[in-house]
Parts: sequence; structure tokens; C-alpha cells
Amino acid sequence: MGESRHQLFQQFTANQWAGFRKGVEKEGLRVDRNGFIAQTPHPRLLGSTLTHPRITTDYSEALLELITPVFDTTRGMLDSLRDTHRFVQCNLGDEVFWAASMPCELDGDASIPIAEYGTANIGRLKHVYRQGLAVRYGRMMQSIAGAHYNLSLPDSFWRLWQDALGNQQSLQDFKSDQYFWLIRNFRRRSWMLMLLFGASPALDASFVAGVRHDLSRFGDDTWYGREATSLRMGDLGYHNNAQASLNICFNELKTYTDTLFRAIHTPWPAYEKMGTRRDGEFIQINTSVLQIENEYYSAVRPKRTTERGEKPIQALESRGVEYIEVRCLDLDPFSPVGVNESQIDFLDLFLLDCLLSDSPRIDDDECDRLDDNYQDVVARGRNPDLTICRSGERGRVGDAAIALMDRLAPLAEQLDSLNGDSTYRRALDDQRAKLDDPRELPSAKVLEAMEASGMGHREWGLEMSRQHQQTLRGEGLSPDVMAAFDKMTADSLSEQDEMEQAENQPFGEFLEQYLQS
Repeated sequence: MGESRHQLFQQFTANQWAGFRKGVEKEGLRVDRNGFIAQTPHPRLLGSTLTHPRITTDYSEALLELITPVFDTTRGMLDSLRDTHRFVQCNLGDEVFWAASMPCELDGDASIPIAEYGTANIGRLKHVYRQGLAVRYGRMMQSIAGAHYNLSLPDSFWRLWQDALGNQQSLQDFKSDQYFWLIRNFRRRSWMLMLLFGASPALDASFVAGVRHDLSRFGDDTWYGREATSLRMGDLGYHNNAQASLNICFNELKTYTDTLFRAIHTPWPAYEKMGTRRDGEFIQINTSVLQIENEYYSAVRPKRTTERGEKPIQALESRGVEYIEVRCLDLDPFSPVGVNESQIDFLDLFLLDCLLSDSPRIDDDECDRLDDNYQDVVARGRNPDLTICRSGERGRVGDAAIALMDRLAPLAEQLDSLNGDSTYRRALDDQRAKLDDPRELPSAKVLEAMEASGMGHREWGLEMSRQHQQTLRGEGLSPDVMAAFDKMTADSLSEQDEMEQAENQPFGEFLEQYLQS
């Protein structure tokens, strides 16, 4: 076919463009008034963490996760996220919602309470999974927070795109293949997101107490990476030696699910030695490399909404890929909701170009180079002399980033012409400004703000969190929105209670059936 994918996209979207479907999941710690991780249970006024559609917890009882519905506009999504933040802030009492990705003050594993989800078997499964994370990796890295951005394109787009490509697959298989096409290019370019949005160059000294590291001293209670963009995504953050052996393949759906399935069913000697029970209580779901699919840490995931009790692999295999989850985003500590409008619009542009660009399969050698690029930018992205490998050649990371920005410009123009505004050109300009002046990179701005304030990570993070809380509480919620949230709280608590009342199967039997399914 002589025409490029970009040309085909331009032709068929001239009259039809339905835009993106998007949502976000935003994590953040509850902390006490002194900036120490909260030891209190999840506030009952926020509903059931097992069944509430907007407010739950991630690893820790103190680690809130706020979830938006799916929207077709950035503004609608961010308005919804802000409403949820306002509701949460109004129900935290004297606690504060931590603004940064790297945690507040901690006092070892024992200070990080594992999330509780009630006595229903599905709730107990979620808790045991988290117990497994604790015994495998410790609790410290599970206290880190981030934002996950979920993006899809509507079926109306996929049908037109399939016709344009002359593809004869079922729509489900075509969509899955195209999402993996996007993911392959995302992996080639994900270093760019760590440069533009990495915002965790410093951390509280309590996070690395007794741990060997190569960070520099910022103050009495703070360490930082002199050139780092995201300590959250580096060696001190999410990492797993057992998972290094997985070689998860992102080339297509079948190889992805096959390698994940193998990891869930491959015993790992250290985990076998621990066993699944201690003093009669379950401490992990199984003794395999992965307990469940979600244990695999990656910057991006293909996703399909699961039914209650359904495994992610089963959902993907039976119904195909539904959306892409971008998982590498640090919280923006300067934003009351952890993400910002320009960032989301840029991500839309970035991800669409990943779909529209050539995307050959990734072999093992390229996979290693991509991982090296990503980790180098995470650790040393603000070094102007840092080089990365692209298309078999090494070049300075700044030059590579500018080249990618230039590549995105025509697509930004096209989308703006379709929408009749300048949204994507503005988003692109905002990111290009960071390359023109590296002091505008979020990681640099965090260090600059800390230095200007004379505060370490702990004090500065608490000050930013208090400012955001004051802002959001001051905005308040309209009576009808507040009533809707109160109803979600009440309904979620009732639903959990009904589930627990109806439960009659012993958990051990439930877990055995779950593992065999």
C-alpha cells in the first residue's frame, strides 16, 4: 500500500472524527496533620473501597485511588476528577491528601497499613494479594502514588480505520492488533513521557532508611537525584527481580497473555519457601512468579473491563483489548488533582501518533535498548549530554525529544482543524517549552520550589498538599453533586453488606476455585 497510515487517517477523518475516549485513575496517600502516613481506617464517609465506583484504595489503607468514568473530552474528565477530589477533601477531617508521588514520612513497613476490603471472599482475595506484595517486596515501594491514564478510540473509528486498511479480521481481533501496534511504539517512545512529566526527583529520608542508594543529600530529611526525572520509576521505586526473568512480550495479544499466564503458573523458589500461609493465615495467593496479572509492573498495559471475579487474562482473551492504560505518570504536585489539561491533551496526541506510525515487532535486542533508554531518562534525564539509542543510532536525548515534537506538529494541526480550535497545538507548545528551557521540566521545578522555600521533601509536600486542600474545600460542591456522592457512598456500603451477608463459602475453597479458573 503506497499511502502511509497518517495519510489514510487524514483522508477518512476529514468528514468523520469522533475523538478519544478517556479516563484517569489517580492515587494519593492520606497523611496526618504532621505529614506522617495515616494510620486510620478508610473514612466511612467515602463509602466501601470494595464497591464504590469512584473512590477506592490501592495497596495501602492510606493510599486512596480516585477513578473517573469514561469521557470524550479532557475538560469533562478533569471536572469529574476535581469533583471527586472536592468530595474526598470535604470528608478527610484533619487529614491531608498527599500531593507528591514519593511518599510522606514513613517508619518502615509496619507504618504502612495494608488495605482492607471486608469479609466477602472477593474482598479477602484483594487483601491477601496485597499481603503477598508485602512478603515478596516489602511495603515501602507500595506506598508510592501515580496517575494512570486510560485511552481508547470508539468503534466508529475502528470500523473506518479497518476499511481504510483493507483489513478482513473480526473487529475484536483488529482492535486488539491495532492497540498492540500502538503499544509497541509507546514502548519505543515512553522515555519521552519520563522527561516531560517525571516529577519525583526527591524523596523523604525515611523512604530509604537502611537502604543503599546513590542519591545526593538535599537536606536533613531529604535525598534527591541530581539529574533524575522520576525516582518513582527508578530502582528505588517499582522494581522486581523475579519479574526480570519474565520477558513479557508486547508484540501481540496472544504472546502477551501467554507469557503472563506462564508467569502466574511458574513457581518461584523464594516464594515457595514462604508458602501461602503463616500461622493459619493466608499471606499470598500462590507461590508463582506472579500471584495475578496486576502484579506485573509495566509502563503500559492493554486492558479490558473485567466482570466481578473474572481475571484480566480471561477478559482479554474472550473480548479483546478495550483500552490502553498508561501507568508511568508521576503525580503533578503543582496540580490540586495530580494531572493537568495540557498534559492529557499531549498524551492523546502522543498515543494517536503511536498508532499512526510504522510499528515493526520488537525483538529481544530492541527490547533491551528500549528498557535502557527508559531507565537512563528516569535516572539522568536532566543531563543535557545524556544520549539514548533510536533507530540503531545514539543521539542526545534533547535532540531526540525535539525531533519527536516536530513529528507530532502536523498531527496536532490536523486534529485542531477537525475540532475547530487550537487545543493540540497549545499542548505541543507547552511541552516544547520544557525542551527549550529545561528549568521548566517538572522534575527541575520541584527541586527549584523546594530550594526556594527552604523546605525538604516532607515539609514542601505537606505545604503543597495543604494548599490544594484549602483550594478544593473552598470551591465546595453543588448540592446535587454532593447528593450524588452521598448516594454512591450509601449504595456502596449497602452493596458490600449484602455481599458479606450472602457469603457462605469458606475462603480457602473460594481461593482454590479462583486459582483453577
